[in-house]
Amino acid sequence: MWISIIPCEKSPRVARVFKTGEVLLERTEKKITVHSTDETVRLGKRLGASLNAGDLIALVGELGSGKTWFTKGVALGIGVHPKTVVSSPSFALVNEYYGKCPLYHMDVFRLDSPDDFFSSGLEEYLTFEGVVIMEWADRFAPLLPHHRIWVEFSITGEHSREILFSGSHPRAVEVLVSL
Repeated sequence: MWISIIPCEKSPRVARVFKTGEVLLERTEKKITVHSTDETVRLGKRLGASLNAGDLIALVGELGSGKTWFTKGVALGIGVHPKTVVSSPSFALVNEYYGKCPLYHMDVFRLDSPDDFFSSGLEEYLTFEGVVIMEWADRFAPLLPHHRIWVEFSITGEHSREILFSGSHPRAVEVLVSL
């Protein structure tokens, strides 16, 4: 596994304050290259071990880029039983798993509009006391809370992937620094 930290122009600092009182920091990024599905699962497990109820992981990447393998690792890191089958909820929209806190695994690929998102009831999961992982999150980025952690997958070879983690919210930065 190859890791590189992409430096921001300056260290994290307050960049914007929202009416709700949320403070965003300068975007923090970390890029990691994996060379197998096993490494992808291990990386997800490392991230999962640092997550708490209320965290949101926003996954982006083309089909076959490793989003579901990564989610299997996050589930293990959260304490979901290793024999539990973690699969993409492409048709169910959301699968629920239970470890130290609930894990809500969403796939919004088949939704066409914000109206579809809201009529499906998925926005309610964003307020539950659990970790949310959303595949194809870029489709509904404006609807997601600011504390999200972006995880972008790029296929770089038959088995290798470049995974870019990023976030601006203090909680997202805290998780990224620990990764």
